[in-house]
Amino acid sequence: MRVLLSTYGSRGDVEPMVGLAFRLRELGAEVRVCAPPDKEFEGLLAGIGVPLVPVGPSARALTKEAPPASSISQRAAELVANQVDVVTAAAEGCDAMVVTGMLPTAAAALSVAEKLGIRSVSVTFQQLTLPSPQRRPLAYPGRPLPKDVADNRVLWEMDAESINTLFGEGLNTSRASIGLPPVDSVREYVIGDQPWLATDPTLDPLTDMPDFDVVQTGAWILPDERPLAADLVAFLEAGEPPVYVGFGSMAMHASADVAQVAIEAIRAQGRRAIVRRGWADLALIDDRDDCFVVGEVNQQALFGRVAAVVHHGGAGTTTTATRAGAPQVVVPQIADQPYWAARVADLGIGAAHDGPTPTFESLSVALKTALTPETRTRATAVAATIRTDGAAVAAKLLLDWSC
Repeated sequence: MRVLLSTYGSRGDVEPMVGLAFRLRELGAEVRVCAPPDKEFEGLLAGIGVPLVPVGPSARALTKEAPPASSISQRAAELVANQVDVVTAAAEGCDAMVVTGMLPTAAAALSVAEKLGIRSVSVTFQQLTLPSPQRRPLAYPGRPLPKDVADNRVLWEMDAESINTLFGEGLNTSRASIGLPPVDSVREYVIGDQPWLATDPTLDPLTDMPDFDVVQTGAWILPDERPLAADLVAFLEAGEPPVYVGFGSMAMHASADVAQVAIEAIRAQGRRAIVRRGWADLALIDDRDDCFVVGEVNQQALFGRVAAVVHHGGAGTTTTATRAGAPQVVVPQIADQPYWAARVADLGIGAAHDGPTPTFESLSVALKTALTPETRTRATAVAATIRTDGAAVAAKLLLDWSC
């Protein structure tokens, strides 16, 4: 069986697909992945022997560029057209497609599956884009939701209209180019009747979504067997467990002095620090031996050896830290990250920082909560409930469903 996994976005949109590809290959499927042409994505896929079909511009470059809200529609139309071209070629001979990533590019990939008659499923790595009467939709840049509207169903209708305004014309132009009729609702087209939700039920319990039959598989985790570098191990063994600080692909959204603020706040708690460079190239602030900087690293191995994890609240990092039993301080930057911060706080496994810009004082308060024995005990208990078989469950579902 041949399967195409299609995504476009940051590492949080790509790494779970690598986890699924790994499990699909174990079951004998032939897999290829359409994703941005970033070197780190190539490395992830090369590590499991799965080819990357590069699509669109570099995700890192696109994130750094941060185009103004006024150009979102034009940029999306360009990405959609490129997706249609690349995915059409990559999908040749495939029996099934799994699609995720930015909504307009997901719509483009699903359109290719429709054109070629390939069975497809849409997956999301957070449930906030799935309409529910119990919550408000996420707002798009430059298109805030009215604060005086309390009815969530009305807000979701506004959300659908906003998505159509932003992405409808570009999508339907590309669909017409391959002989497909226009779609009336871009959002509903992408979600479909039975979307998959690749998150852990403990960390992300399903809310009521009466319009959809959601399949929650558990998070798609790529097993990481890479050893930690010798110099990092030496640092870990040279003293008490340090506090890890990393913002991944969201580092460029964080404040310019976030590394300095974090290191000073960690030192004030009598702790050492590990700083991950991330996409914004965070660096140490001096040459004292109580801090260590890392680049690409096995977080699954590292998080089990730290006192706490300070991060941006991406779904992947939150799940990895929770699974490792590491107390967390989540400093949310954008999109779904405030949700994950709130889940960490609600579960009692860490602290949710109020807002995206920490100060010495605010981060110190959050660290005090995360570094208590009670938080460590709770984090250890919750870690035991986190499923590790999400990607395997999804792979078997896909193969059974496609037969």
